[in-house]
Amino acid sequence: MNKLLVQSLAIGGGGFFGAVARFLVALACGRFFGTNFPIGTFVINISGSLFLGWFLVAIGDRVTVSDTTRLAVATGFVGAYTTFSTFMYESNALLKEGSANKAMVNLIGSLVAGLLAVRLGAHLGGR
Repeated sequence: MNKLLVQSLAIGGGGFFGAVARFLVALACGRFFGTNFPIGTFVINISGSLFLGWFLVAIGDRVTVSDTTRLAVATGFVGAYTTFSTFMYESNALLKEGSANKAMVNLIGSLVAGLLAVRLGAHLGGR
């Protein structure tokens, strides 16, 4: 098999697991916290940021993985797991329904917490 095909299959496999993980985390958050606020998307974006920061620093500093593995995890799994487009859609829906405060908490909270999570993940990955 050629390298591009193998990498594409690895990304697709990682994406499958990331999409399933996203579904399960969102479902669990909705059941636990309710659905008045898109907490599932928030948790997914923050945990995905934490994981990506940790993973990319860890493989850059301590653990050697193949380009195919890096693509499967970072592009496939995390790419399917995190939900920026859903985050934007849900924030817009909050604005449209007149919940500007909730929309701003979701937008600003996700940006600040996501940045902090990436930094924490990078710190943990560098240990």
